[in-house]
Amino acid sequence: MTAQGLLENLEDAGCGPEFAERFLALERSGQYREQLRLLSGHRRKLLDRLHREERRIDCLDYLVYQLEKPPRRRILNPIDIGGVAMTIIQNQTFDQERALYGMKELLVRDCSFDGPADGESAFKECSGIQVEHSFFNLRYPFWHDHGLSIKDCELTDKCRAALWYSEHITIENTKLHGIKALRECADAVVKNCDILSPEFGWNSRQVTMEDCTAQSEYFMMRGTDLHFRNASFKGKYSFQYIENSVFENCSFDTKDAFWHAKNVVVRDCVVKGEYLAWYCENVTFERCKIIGTQPLCYCKGLKLIDCEMVDCDLAFERSEVQATVTTPVVSVKNPLVGSHITVPAMGEIIRDIPEAGGEVIVRAGDRAVCA
Repeated sequence: MTAQGLLENLEDAGCGPEFAERFLALERSGQYREQLRLLSGHRRKLLDRLHREERRIDCLDYLVYQLEKPPRRRILNPIDIGGVAMTIIQNQTFDQERALYGMKELLVRDCSFDGPADGESAFKECSGIQVEHSFFNLRYPFWHDHGLSIKDCELTDKCRAALWYSEHITIENTKLHGIKALRECADAVVKNCDILSPEFGWNSRQVTMEDCTAQSEYFMMRGTDLHFRNASFKGKYSFQYIENSVFENCSFDTKDAFWHAKNVVVRDCVVKGEYLAWYCENVTFERCKIIGTQPLCYCKGLKLIDCEMVDCDLAFERSEVQATVTTPVVSVKNPLVGSHITVPAMGEIIRDIPEAGGEVIVRAGDRAVCA
């Protein structure tokens, strides 16, 4: 692409003159990774702006609803479930706007949320909701809900942004196939679910995920207090900017994972993909298998405890790291002063900056050599 073409593309993307000048300077110096970081930062700003506009649209929708006040479908015959009087809705189809808006203590079974009216926000502003064996093909069904259980359900790819701004959630044996299925939620337990959802889990906290499979991009970005067990993930840019989280017995096939993560433990996991955990802080990998080029660069407080490293070259560049590695490493580049890395064999150690004084110990049997 020509310089003029780049400028036109950047202008169309809303980038200002200073941004464009910096981008072209990086282009001239061949710093392509920095260009990608610059573009990624601008993309995040655009997404944040879009998020704010979506909230404003939601406020307008609420005002329209208050003015129109459509008649609510009335369902009677409450029964006692666990000491709570719950209303049961069963074997019905809903397609109108805000079909069950504001309902409380509701059990919904074998229902379908689909139809020509194409209504949104079926369960908005609800509390004490249980949904079982139901089908969702419409947008925004669970927003601003408190106390929500979803079991054995299907949320299709047309069920966009299914759960936002909700708390005290349990989701079991369910397909979550719409984009942005979970966002800005708290206290959520997700078990035995099939997740196919780009941008899943942003800004959510206290999320426990067990025995799930997931495909996504930018998965769980800016999440806090996450606990994943026996989860399998495939996709790009996962777990970026997360904090205070634990992952156990998981398998991740990803790239650019755990960038800027803080206070995270990854235990007994397989993590495959290039550029793992750059710019992270206080992240520990215990008994993990790490696969891919240029992992764990520009890190602070990084620890590896009895980990395997496969096809890992140019590892630990400019990182502060304490590492015990159980397999040979292709190459290490510029570990910072204070670092201590123990390996059984080392292909190459590159030190081309003054700060690269980290210690690398090659230990074979009872012999240990400082490389």
